[in-house]
Amino acid sequence: MALKTQPNILIFFTDQQRWDTVGCYGNNLGLTPNLDRLAGEGVRFENAFSCQPICTPARACIQTGRFGTETGVYRNRIPLPQTEKTIAHYLKAGGYETGYIGKWHLAITRDQPVPWNLRGGYEEWLAADALEFSSEPNGGILYDTDNFPIRFDKYRVDALTDFAVDYLRARKREKPFLLYLSFLEPHHQNNLNRFVAPDGYGKRFADLPAPLDLASGQGDWEENIADYYGMCRRIDENFGRILDELDRLGMRDDTVVIFTTDHGCHFKTRNDEYKRSCHEASIRIPLVMQGPGFKDGKVRTELVSLIDIAPSVLDIAGIPRQERMKGHSVVPLASGMAIEWPEAVFIQVSETEVSRAIRTKRWKYGVVAPDRNGWDDCDSSVYHEKYLYDLETDPYEQENLANRDDYQEIRIELRKILQKKMAEAGEEVPEIRAAP
Repeated sequence: MALKTQPNILIFFTDQQRWDTVGCYGNNLGLTPNLDRLAGEGVRFENAFSCQPICTPARACIQTGRFGTETGVYRNRIPLPQTEKTIAHYLKAGGYETGYIGKWHLAITRDQPVPWNLRGGYEEWLAADALEFSSEPNGGILYDTDNFPIRFDKYRVDALTDFAVDYLRARKREKPFLLYLSFLEPHHQNNLNRFVAPDGYGKRFADLPAPLDLASGQGDWEENIADYYGMCRRIDENFGRILDELDRLGMRDDTVVIFTTDHGCHFKTRNDEYKRSCHEASIRIPLVMQGPGFKDGKVRTELVSLIDIAPSVLDIAGIPRQERMKGHSVVPLASGMAIEWPEAVFIQVSETEVSRAIRTKRWKYGVVAPDRNGWDDCDSSVYHEKYLYDLETDPYEQENLANRDDYQEIRIELRKILQKKMAEAGEEVPEIRAAP
């Protein structure tokens, strides 16, 4: 269901932002007033999920609409193959200007410039492959379209927003544009091994309550949660700057704004990293859209995935869905149509383990391949059940039911759904063995 005209599309993309940092998803700490306002004018997807809670694979899924085992980008440090077509390729062919600002993470050049053939079809460019290595929270380098270094010396979120405002002001409106604005925040700063808020922002959010899934775990949330909250607040302030600029330029009514992230953050309470697990803290994400076709403060409760972003972007642009893409356009949902929609989302996890999971409205069911290496192996022919959570009675996933005999029938039913999802993603249908 394509829209009648070709609107501009602006994707405001954060990194590692929990869904429950957002006010319109129930957070009452006042972190996201601008996003909350946008949700009140547009469409909020209540149940949105990452299909790969790791940076590079998630980005590859968004750009291509294909799973990591299909593109080969199943973990970090694997570049997106040049044979893969992205949303930028399709929209450029459909008459759009395409621009990218911020963190790319699909060329694996780390802190070095990204050659044009590894930019996924984006024409105008001001980015770094691994922004966390080419910059620090308060300064660093991006590379422009000609790969000249562009230095900035302010808080990174502010600087990227400045560049995005410049991009918007330079539009001549002869063509619609796709602008992908990709932040690093609220991701931790790797070389500092901590989360860094703007000066004074951490103190503003000290002593505030932590999400309940963290309170019972170990991890490092106690020393980082205040700064994490401060980062989310500064992101939202800059999001407001973008919305105000679209209004000032008279572009707001002709632009679909999409706010989302790649995955969440469990602060090392589920493994020794910040994501890379099938738990809600890793996979549940905010997804809000506003603009032509996305109006009136609707809330949709269907389970949607990052794998749905690419076909949705094509649909918004009036470009036919590509058969290679595995997701579904959310445009019909936004219009209020009653359509058939998948009852589960599929998650692939790598690096910490080779695992697969599904999330239905009630259940979380996950399996792991114990004899496979999460870095070297992308899949397996044999998995063992490891996770089962009843999200109705245990929304914070504190009681794993995977080895409970009285849930055997539930596990058998969910096992079949998972195997079907794996087949739909182009994977071999594996043997799944019961939990010990």
